[in-house]
Amino acid sequence: MKKIIYLDNAATTKTAPEVVEAMLPYFSEYYGNASTIYSLGGASKKAMNEARESIASVLGAKTEEIYFTAGGSESDNWALKATADAYANKGNHIITSRIEHHAILHTCEYLEKKGFEVTYLDVDENGKVKLDQLKKAIRPTTILISIMYANNEIGTIQPIKEIGEIAHEHGILFHTDAVQAFGQLPINVDECHIDMLSASGHKLNGPKGIGFLYIRKGVKIRSFVHGGAQERKRRAGTENIPGIVGLGAAAARAAASMEERTAKERELRDYLIDRILKEVPYTRLNGDRTDRLPNNANFSFQFVEGESLLIMLDMEGICGSSGSACTSGSLDPSHVLLAIGLPHEIAHGSLRLTLSEETTKEELDFVIETLKNIVEKLRSMSPLYEDFVKKHQ
Repeated sequence: MKKIIYLDNAATTKTAPEVVEAMLPYFSEYYGNASTIYSLGGASKKAMNEARESIASVLGAKTEEIYFTAGGSESDNWALKATADAYANKGNHIITSRIEHHAILHTCEYLEKKGFEVTYLDVDENGKVKLDQLKKAIRPTTILISIMYANNEIGTIQPIKEIGEIAHEHGILFHTDAVQAFGQLPINVDECHIDMLSASGHKLNGPKGIGFLYIRKGVKIRSFVHGGAQERKRRAGTENIPGIVGLGAAAARAAASMEERTAKERELRDYLIDRILKEVPYTRLNGDRTDRLPNNANFSFQFVEGESLLIMLDMEGICGSSGSACTSGSLDPSHVLLAIGLPHEIAHGSLRLTLSEETTKEELDFVIETLKNIVEKLRSMSPLYEDFVKKHQ
């Protein structure tokens, strides 16, 4: 089998061996229901509480402010829908951005059908929210600002602390989708005035099907999943103890290795970006050059169709992406790339490469040389490129 070079860590990550090891006993040895009163269930409850403490410590949060969910999309839905429901007597206006994950955007569309008004903020050419526009968008009826911590496609990190301060000054709740940022960037919920935060286990070498929503104490949002009294009566359903244990282990692992790991990722990311921009003509980097996720590189290649690029990379054993994994079946260009001002024909030729701690310089050298050959081959078949070259000779 051909060696796989996996550069799609924004879509999902490999579950770390120590995370799997931590989870295993809770499948067949300590399998009790955490809501029971006997000792077998008590072992599950103890493990769940320890995971909650581990996650809270990474965020500078209180243990009782962490609520386990099935993943980032559920956490986003819960934050928006439950806030809209609980604060409808105060107002009906929500502010978000045009480059959010579809878990936010589609939830906002749903709320609009329910009578809520949503302002979708534009971003600059690097994908950053403009703070002056945010301030202007605030109304007396604004109940929530939801801006992602870092973009899943182009990697741009938002000015979260400043956004949180603006929300706090106006008495507006602030939610951030931190699915890509949690475990990659240091986050303190108090320093950034964050009231709610979404995260997902499988983005930081944890298991799939588990995530959490941080809800600041005093934020009065109700249950999203109704049924039993789990998660302090806020999220019904028998707790996924193996997943919770895995998420706790992954969070602790990510926090302990963050400084060294992300420094390595940044070095390799910059090496990849510098070489591709230098050696592949008519290429642009999408997202902020430096203020971006440590492992994210996103390029647009003129006169190249992104799907063909991905297929040919796959034939060489290279896993990349043209954008969010959640929209990979769509033929439409990325809403994020359109929002930063790219025309359709350039947005269609995008490639996202996201590194991991296991990525090596040798792998990137192979990727770069392979990519150069593929882009050259695809352009040689493009009549648009042929016309462009003739005009510029």
